[in-house]
Amino acid sequence: MSKKNWITLAMAAVLLTLPLAGCGSNNTSNNAAPSATAAAEASAEGSASASPGAAAETFGNPELNIAVFQGGYGRDYWDSVAAEFMKEYPGTKINITASPKIAELVRPKIVAGNPPDFMYISGSDNTPILDGLVKDKALLDLTDVFDSNTEAGTPLKLQILPGVLTSSSIAPYGDGKIYLAPYNFGVMGLWYNKNLFDSKGIATPKTWDELFADNAVAKENDRALFTYQGLYPGYLEEMIVPAIASAGGQEALDQFFNYDPEFWKSETYTKVWGLLEKIATEDNALMKGTVALNHTQSQTSFLQGKSMFIPNGTWFEDEMKDAPREDGFQFGFLGVPSLGADGKVMALTQVEQMVIPAKAKNPELAKAFLKYLYSEKSIKLNAEKAKGVMAVNGAPDLVKEYISETTYNIYKAVDSGMVAVSGSFKPVAKGSKFNASDEVYKPISSIMSKQLTLDEYSAKLYKVYTQIQKELQEQGQQ
Repeated sequence: MSKKNWITLAMAAVLLTLPLAGCGSNNTSNNAAPSATAAAEASAEGSASASPGAAAETFGNPELNIAVFQGGYGRDYWDSVAAEFMKEYPGTKINITASPKIAELVRPKIVAGNPPDFMYISGSDNTPILDGLVKDKALLDLTDVFDSNTEAGTPLKLQILPGVLTSSSIAPYGDGKIYLAPYNFGVMGLWYNKNLFDSKGIATPKTWDELFADNAVAKENDRALFTYQGLYPGYLEEMIVPAIASAGGQEALDQFFNYDPEFWKSETYTKVWGLLEKIATEDNALMKGTVALNHTQSQTSFLQGKSMFIPNGTWFEDEMKDAPREDGFQFGFLGVPSLGADGKVMALTQVEQMVIPAKAKNPELAKAFLKYLYSEKSIKLNAEKAKGVMAVNGAPDLVKEYISETTYNIYKAVDSGMVAVSGSFKPVAKGSKFNASDEVYKPISSIMSKQLTLDEYSAKLYKVYTQIQKELQEQGQQ
């Protein structure tokens, strides 16, 4: 967490109509080779079938170099959509570089002023390079792509889910211009074994009090209450951000994502991080050994019945499709319980991003490729090959045949009243040493291992936020 990411908040309490599966921003595992290059010429048959308008369009440079994160979504989609694009645009050639560690491959090229023409960057180890490009204002303005018309004669921007293009993760500078293009849309929260709950008549908790009360049920069923992807505490974002929204609403979310130091002295902080402390200290609440496990190990332990709940996203089922599990296991999505008595269950939502560097050598062809990704053919390919769903209107029914029933039902649950929360950290100042996500989430490992108190943690984060604010002010960005 895939984590697959995280910039200023654009909280979208919208009812979603779109399912997705795939690897989030925190997840970088993949069984495929770490890097590869795919290039193919359009066939004569493809050229003959291309639309007249596409065939007539020419580019000064017909070769496009793209770099993509190869995580839970794999790379098959990119190979397939590139082949289809080359059929639609005869004479073009797309070279693909794909890797779980894509940042390591593209960073030297970016530094040298020779970046790929198009990039899909995700995975917690990779996203700092994307954050750097945002901070340096080194991305191409894509507003004209979304203002342009589709084949149906309507602007492409009307095809994207409401609120996405105006969010700070897509339009980061507050000027209404789009610099990052939305890719797959994820829903994240807590998961459970549906078969266990159904067969034993266990009610899914609507509040955190109810969830902690389930610890007795967990003991009765020889498992811990909770586990998480120990070496990657960023996964805890998936329950922390909705909990902040539940406890403090929009004001608290703004404080958290916009670096208000007073957040770390607030009642919201005490309530939300108190949940972590309770998980860490209450008997049987945290699965033994969690802090030392990677994401695959903790997720496998959950599937094998060693804990009742785990945070994850809609890529979870496909990513772990070959992992061992307890008899009868069925994926169930809980969302994130309410911190109040109202029982309003929430879920974290996130859109992954695609970009064209400002120094791309072939920006016009890159824009044409980007626009093609939102075609119906591409959207279906993405679901078929990557089990992902793009952040566009009407996608669930369009791709239903390619995604699991569990994934489809998750989005239907959100559509039926589960509150969707979205947000990411505001960019820090250019040249800053701080990575906000790392500063907030990495120390949580020490809280969970009882080596760091909440007071020590909040004091540290108060200083970090104060320094980030100072740097922004010095650069006139605050």
